[in-house]
Amino acid sequence: MKVLKFGGTSVGSVKSILSVKRIVEREAKKQPVIVVVSALGGITDKLLATAQLALKGDEEWRAAYSEMVDRHHTIIDTIITDTQAREKLFSKVDALLEQLRSIYFGVFLIHDLSEKTQNAIVSYGERISSQIVATLIRGSQWLDSREFIKTEFKNKKNMLDMELSNKLVRDAFAELPRVSLVPGFISTDRDTGEITNLGRGGSDYTAAIIAGALDAEVLEIWTDVDGFMTADPRVIKTAYTINELSYVEAMELCNFGAKVVYPPTIYPVLIKDIPIMVKNTFNPDGTGTIIKKEIENDSKPIKGISSISGTTLITVTGLSMVGVIGVNRRIFTALANNGISVFLVSQASSENSTSIGVRDADAQEAVRVLNEEFAKEIVTGAMFPMSAESGLATVAIVGENMKHTPGIAGKLFGTLGRSGISVIACAQGASETNISFVVDGKSLRKSLNVLHDSFFLSEYKVLNLFICGVGTVGGMLIEQIKSQYEDLKNRRRLKLNVVGIASSKNAIYNRDGLDLDNFREQLKQSEKSNAQLIKETIIGMNMFNSVFVDCTASKEIAEIYQPLLNSNVSVVAANKIAASSDYENYLSLKRTALKRGVLFRFETNVGAGLPIIGTINDLRNSGDKISKIEAVLSGTLNFIFNEISADVPFSEAVRRAKESGYSEPDPRIDLSGTDVVRKLVILTREAGYKVETGDVEKHLFVPDDYFEGSVDDFWKKLPALDADFEARRKQLESEGKRWRFVATMQQGNTQVALQEVDRNSPFYNLEGSNNIVLLTSERYKEYPMQIQGYGAGAEVTAAGVFANIMSIANI
Repeated sequence: MKVLKFGGTSVGSVKSILSVKRIVEREAKKQPVIVVVSALGGITDKLLATAQLALKGDEEWRAAYSEMVDRHHTIIDTIITDTQAREKLFSKVDALLEQLRSIYFGVFLIHDLSEKTQNAIVSYGERISSQIVATLIRGSQWLDSREFIKTEFKNKKNMLDMELSNKLVRDAFAELPRVSLVPGFISTDRDTGEITNLGRGGSDYTAAIIAGALDAEVLEIWTDVDGFMTADPRVIKTAYTINELSYVEAMELCNFGAKVVYPPTIYPVLIKDIPIMVKNTFNPDGTGTIIKKEIENDSKPIKGISSISGTTLITVTGLSMVGVIGVNRRIFTALANNGISVFLVSQASSENSTSIGVRDADAQEAVRVLNEEFAKEIVTGAMFPMSAESGLATVAIVGENMKHTPGIAGKLFGTLGRSGISVIACAQGASETNISFVVDGKSLRKSLNVLHDSFFLSEYKVLNLFICGVGTVGGMLIEQIKSQYEDLKNRRRLKLNVVGIASSKNAIYNRDGLDLDNFREQLKQSEKSNAQLIKETIIGMNMFNSVFVDCTASKEIAEIYQPLLNSNVSVVAANKIAASSDYENYLSLKRTALKRGVLFRFETNVGAGLPIIGTINDLRNSGDKISKIEAVLSGTLNFIFNEISADVPFSEAVRRAKESGYSEPDPRIDLSGTDVVRKLVILTREAGYKVETGDVEKHLFVPDDYFEGSVDDFWKKLPALDADFEARRKQLESEGKRWRFVATMQQGNTQVALQEVDRNSPFYNLEGSNNIVLLTSERYKEYPMQIQGYGAGAEVTAAGVFANIMSIANI
C-alpha cells in the first residue's frame, strides 16, 4: 500500500488535476493507494484574505468569495464529464460553499474573527478539493480526516495527538478500497470536536501520519519540483536535484527553509523506516528524491544548502549569566510558553551571552517576553535589556558525511571571508550534520552562490566578470572568452560568466550573463555610465567570485580599484596607472587584496602576454633577490626603431605603429617614455624596491615642445624630425649599431634612455614589437635570466589578461 499526497499546485489547474488522475490510476493498478490532497493552489490564502475583508466590514469580501465559487465551478465543469456525477458533486460543493458564505457573513456582521472561526474557514479548501478529486477518480472512496486526525491544545498551539490518531487511522482504514481520498491539513480537537488544522503545509503531515499508522510501503509527496535541490533554484541557477537524502539530512534542510516537505512530516515515517519519495506532478517520470534511513556509496560531504531569510538575532547578555545554572532553561521555557520557536542558538564559552535566532515576525514578542522574564536582573544591572538585530538571514550547509571530513568548517568560513561576507553568529551540533550561520540579509544570495560553487555542488565553477573597455584589447578579450567558453566548460568545468561590460560612455549588466554576440548593440542602446556608476553597480550587485577586468587606460577607472578590492572583487588590470601610481597607493592595493583574500593581477602592464611580473614574483617568493633589470619594454618604440629605414622616415614609422595597434591612442605617451617609465616603476616595485615615477632618470629623443598642444598639432610637426633621425640612422648603420629605448634598474636606481647597441647586445636583434627583459639576481649573476617575445598587440595583451583571469579561476 502506498500513500500519495498532492499539493496545491498539483490540484491547482485543469491540466495538473488530470495529471493527478493519471498518476493515481496508474498506481492503483498495482496496489491500494491512499490519496491526500491539499486545497486548490492559492485557495487557502484566498480564504484567509477574504476573512480579513469580512472582519474589516469591507463589502469586497463578497466579490472575493464569488471568485472562489467561480474557480471551483469552472474546474468541476471542465474535468467532470459525466452529467450525473457532476450534478451530484455540485450539490455537495455548493452546500459547502453556502456554509462558507454564511460564516463570512457572520464575521462581516459582528466584526469578530476568532481562531475557532478561522480554522473552520480554512478547512473548506481541502474539504472541497478532495470531493472534486474523489469524483474525478472513479471508484475512489472519500474519507473525512476530521474523524481520525486528532489534536490537543498545548503551549497555545494545536498539537497532534499521535497515539489517538494512529488508532483511529487504523480503524478507519481497516478495509482498504483501491483508492481512498482524504482531505489533508484539517483535523479536530480530541476533547471539543472543534475543527483544527496541522499548520500550513499540514497536508504532508496528514499523509505521513496515515503512512506511519498503516505501515505503508512508501510515502510519495507529489509537488511542482523534481525533488530536493542542492539550493534554491530561484537564487542558484546551477542547483540540481538531489537523488538521495537521509532522514536526518532531509529534516535539516526542511527546518532551514527547504519548502519541499513540511518538517513534521518526516518523524511519523522515520520511526517506521518508511521511505519518502518526492516527485513532480508535472514531470511524473523524473527521478525525484528518495529519503530513507541510510544512503549507500555516498561520498559527498555536503548534500545541500538551505536558508531562512527574515531572521532576527536576539542576544541575552549579562555578567550574572556566567556559571549560573538555569539561565538557558529560563530563556527557552519563557519563549516556548509563548509559542515562539527558536531555530538557532549560539553561546560564547564564557557563558556571558547567548544569541538565539527567531523569525522577524516573532522578534518583537520574543524581546518583550525575555525582558519580562529577566526584569529583576535587568533592574539590578546583573543583565542587560535584550538586543535584537533584524534584517538577517540564516544559512545552513547540510550533509551527514561532514562528520567524516576534516576541514569543512574551515573551508566554509574561509570561503565566506574571501567573498567579503561577515558571519554574525554560527552554530554546529556534535553530530556535525548541519553547520548554521547568520549573515546580513543583503549577503544571502552571494553566500548561497559562493558556497554552492565552493563545495562542488555546482556543475561548474563560475567566475563573474565585469569587463571595462571594449577597444582593441577589451574587444579581443571578449572574442577570446567567447571562443574558449564551451571548451572551458567541458574541459575545465569552468564557466566564465560576463555579467558586465562597460565602454567609455555606456555600460550593460546582467546577473545571468550577457550575450557576447551583440554586446556592442546593447551598449549603444544602454544608459550613460561613468566610473562612479560602474563601481556602485558592481558593489551593489554583490556577486560571488567577481572579477573586474580593466582594459582601459583611464585614471578614473583605476581609482575604483580600491573600493572594489575592499568589497572582495578581484581586479585584473591591463591599465598601468594604478600599479605605477603613488607608491603608497600601489602598496595599499596589494595589501587590501591580501587582506581581503582576493587578487590584484596586472601581468600585462609590462610585456603584454610575457610572464615577466609572474617570474619576478616567483623568484622573490622562492628566496631570490633581484639586483638588476635591463629591458626593452616598449613594443611600440621597438617597432618604430625597427621600421625606420632609408625608405621609412621617423614620422611614418610612428604612424605605422599607431595604425598597427601597437601604440597608445595618443602616440606621445609612448614617445615621451611615459609608458616605459611606468613599466620600469612597476617592475622595480615588484622586485622589492620603493620607487616613484618621478625618481626615474629620463633621457628622451623627442623635444619637449612636441608634447604640447593637441594630437593633431603633434602629427603636423612630427615630419620636421625626419631629417635629423635619418642622418643619425645612417651614422648608426655605418657603425653596425641600432637604437633601443632601454629601461634599467640597478639596486633600486632607475633610468630610461635611447641607447645605441651593437651586435653583442641581446637587444640588437630584437625584431618587430618584441620586448626583452634581463633579470640579474643572486642566483642569476653571471648569466641573467632572459624573457623575450611579443610585447605589444591587442591579441597577445588580451591573452595575457585572459591568463590572469584563469589564474584567479585556478585558486
